[in-house]
Amino acid sequence: MNKHSFKIEKPCKEIATQLQDKIDNLTKPKGSLGRLEEMAVQIGTIQQTLTPTITNPQNIIYGGDHGIAAEGISFSPPEITPQMVFNFIEGGAGINFFARQHGIGMKVVDSGINYDFEPMSELIDLKVRKGTRNYLHEAAMTEEEFNLCLERGASVIEMCHREGTNLVSFGEMGIGNTSSSSMWMACLTGIELEKCVGAGSGFDSEGVKRKYRILKAALDNYKGDGSDLDYIRYFGGYEMVMAVGGMLKAAELKMVILIDGFIMTNCILAASRICPEVLEYAIFTHQGDEAGHKMLLDFLGAKPLINFGLRLGEGSGALCAYPLIESAVRMINEMSSWQKASVTKYF
Repeated sequence: MNKHSFKIEKPCKEIATQLQDKIDNLTKPKGSLGRLEEMAVQIGTIQQTLTPTITNPQNIIYGGDHGIAAEGISFSPPEITPQMVFNFIEGGAGINFFARQHGIGMKVVDSGINYDFEPMSELIDLKVRKGTRNYLHEAAMTEEEFNLCLERGASVIEMCHREGTNLVSFGEMGIGNTSSSSMWMACLTGIELEKCVGAGSGFDSEGVKRKYRILKAALDNYKGDGSDLDYIRYFGGYEMVMAVGGMLKAAELKMVILIDGFIMTNCILAASRICPEVLEYAIFTHQGDEAGHKMLLDFLGAKPLINFGLRLGEGSGALCAYPLIESAVRMINEMSSWQKASVTKYF
């Protein structure tokens, strides 16, 4: 399978020492701003500068439908996907108020929604197909579709880059994508599937058990070659693989990547199986309530910034945590040094 020619360089770590030295000489006790200091070093290292910046931040929402939804594995009906796309465009969704609050741009992408939209300037039409196939019986997508998703997902980030964006967050809309994420998690980490399956958009305990039984049957029916890329193709969603392509391109372009909840954490996991260096560019913003998310974060060695019990998706956790990222950048650029402020070190 074609991995594509993503050329992601691991950021040079030599500048990290200089960044830490600058932070240690700001007018505060050493280490007293905790995670903000860690983020400032990471962002400065990504950008290879002692004065990191955030320019034109954007949140990308990829939308797609899942064939497995026909098996009743989601609390929400499939028609919700196009309805929510209209809600994003009209500005009424949860992600919209976060974007307005923090001045973050939004792009909404039709990756593979089972709906015929009229042409709209607010919707980027990159539809591969009207929903994936039902992976209870066959692969969700072909190899050609998989590669097309990577390319098209990356093209959105190239568009952002041309617009001056150097920080991007990723969101999704797709009924059934927590199920696909659970499949990715189990296949790519080796964690038992039952521990990876949760309530999604609202199942009770009996609903979760039924969802697990269906997904376990799909895993038992798997007919691929057992490679990481084949698992991603076989059980993925078009919107998820486009997000993977977007993350890989963002890292190639040396952007800061904000990782949202359970689904996007699985997407960065999948991206790391194509190019491990992508993780150097990722900031994990929150731990959600979906079963398995904490285990997945622990598997990746990730320390989320917040734990607010969010399970909305759309990039909501990333944008909710965004002010912390902005604070880290402001800290390293706006605080005075001991020498400049003529303040005696008091520790």
